[in-house]
Amino acid sequence: MRMTIFAAALVAVIFCTSAIARQADYDQDIVLATTGGKIEGSLIMPANGVKPPVVLIIAGSGATDRDGNTVGLKGKNDSLKMLAASMAQAGVASVRFDKRGVAGSAGAVASEADLRFETYVQDAVAWIRLLKADVRFSGVAILGHSEGSLIAMLAAQQEPVKAYISVAGPAKNAADVLRQQLQGKLPPLLATRNEEILSSLQAGKIYTDVPVELRSLYRDSVQPYLISWFHYTPEQEIVKLSCPILLIQGDKDIQVDTAQLKALMAAKPEADSLLVHDMNHVLKIIRGDMTQQMSSYTDPDLPLAPELSTGLNTFLRDKFKKK
Repeated sequence: MRMTIFAAALVAVIFCTSAIARQADYDQDIVLATTGGKIEGSLIMPANGVKPPVVLIIAGSGATDRDGNTVGLKGKNDSLKMLAASMAQAGVASVRFDKRGVAGSAGAVASEADLRFETYVQDAVAWIRLLKADVRFSGVAILGHSEGSLIAMLAAQQEPVKAYISVAGPAKNAADVLRQQLQGKLPPLLATRNEEILSSLQAGKIYTDVPVELRSLYRDSVQPYLISWFHYTPEQEIVKLSCPILLIQGDKDIQVDTAQLKALMAAKPEADSLLVHDMNHVLKIIRGDMTQQMSSYTDPDLPLAPELSTGLNTFLRDKFKKK
C-alpha cells in the first residue's frame, strides 16, 4: 500500500535556520573529470562522523548553478545550497554541481550548440558512479529540481540508486509545458508561429525561420538541445524506475503547477508524495502577492520551506536505514 507524506501539518523541525547557514559554509570542492572538461561541484558532509548516505542534487533548466541561482541574475536564492545544508543536519551528505556551460563548469562545453539533453544525463550517471566508488558513503540517492527531475530520472534508469526524489518536476513533455506557459501571452499570429516551431522541434526538425520575438527561446544554437529534450516525457519515463520514489511539489509554484504532481502520482501510484503548502518554485514560503514571489528568487535570507526539509529527510532516513 502506498504511503503518502502529507504536508498538512508542520512536523517538528530538526534544525534551525542559523545552523543551516553555518553548515552551508562547510562546502568541500569535488570534481568530475570528463573528456569535455572538468565539472565542478560542492560536497557537504554531515558532522556526526558516521559513514553517511549521499544525495546527488541536479539543478533546473537554463543557467542555473549548483546553488539554485540563475547566473547573470542580480541576487541569489541559494535554494539548493540550503537544501544540501538541511540534509547534512539530518546526517545525509550531498553533492551538487554546476552543469556544463554554467559557472564553475563553463569550460566543459565548447558551445551551446554542442549540448544535448543526454549530455546532462550522462554527466549525472558519471557522478553516481563516482559517488558509488567513494568509500566514504554508504549509498547513493539522486534528487532533481525542475528540469533536473527528468535528468535524474533518466540517470537512475541507467545507474541504479537507493532512491529518486523529484522536486518541482514536470510530468508532461517540455514542449507541452512551454505551450501551457505561453498560452494567452502571445498575439494570434505569433502564437501560430510558436506552435509551428514547437511541432517542428517535437518532430525532430530544425525550424529555420524563427520570428525575432521568439529567438531568445528558439535561437539556432539551442534548437538541437530542445529537440533532444522534447524526446522524453517524464510521466512515461518514471514508470521505468524500480527504486523508492518521493515526489515533492509546492502549491505556490508559478512555474510547475500541482497538476504535474498529480500526473506523476497517477503514472507511479506506489511513489511517496509531499505537497508543501505555500512553497514556490525556489522552495521558499510565499504568503503574499506576485511581488513577494519574484523577490524570493533573489533573496538568500528567505529560509527554505521547513516542511520540505522535514519531509525529505524523513524519507531519506527511512530508505537508508539498516534493515
